[in-house]
Amino acid sequence: MRKGKGKDAAVKAVVVLSGGQDSALCLALAVRRFGADAVAAITFAYGQRHAVETKYARRLAKRFGVRRHKVVRLGFFGELTTNALLDHSVKICRRKGAKCPTTVVEGRNAVFLQLAAVWAKTLGAAEVHIGVSEADFSGYPDCRGAFLRAQERAMRLALDWPVRVVAPFLHKTKAEEWALADRLGLLELIRTGTVTCYNGVPGDGCGKCPACLLRRRGLAEYLASR
Repeated sequence: MRKGKGKDAAVKAVVVLSGGQDSALCLALAVRRFGADAVAAITFAYGQRHAVETKYARRLAKRFGVRRHKVVRLGFFGELTTNALLDHSVKICRRKGAKCPTTVVEGRNAVFLQLAAVWAKTLGAAEVHIGVSEADFSGYPDCRGAFLRAQERAMRLALDWPVRVVAPFLHKTKAEEWALADRLGLLELIRTGTVTCYNGVPGDGCGKCPACLLRRRGLAEYLASR
């Protein structure tokens, strides 16, 4: 990874860092492009059942040399909505006739992006990076390109700041992400040093939840194509 330009380097981008596969690669790309000292990372602890990801986010920020890493606690989500990521009594599944699985946290990315943009403006950064994928979005409405474009416009109006939403994996599948990780020399780090599992099991995960199945299928597809 390219080193930063010094302790006083201007911040160019804020990365929404969950500790999972997508956000870890987002961070890697941002650091590669701008240098570690020009990148900040923000992690949200919102009462999710897989809160261990916060620990992994801290490790990833340290691994990539990102000194500006903020963990923001959002305890209100559980007061407003119920889903399988906030409530252990809710089964991880897709109910019959439902557009989204029970793991969807309503409006999560809208809140995350808005708060990341506030910090970006404070730091003088013009970009907010997020690892959402429309190709593998599993029915989540806030992982679509249409949402990102609308949210970007709303943030610019709300903050009077020319912030840009960067989503490098918007049209990429998990297999393509694994291929990118390998090209960057990060395949093993992404495989063992991230938490994507809805049950909070690091690395290859529990192997049963939708997030694990999607991640494993993508890895298998990539390895088979090498």
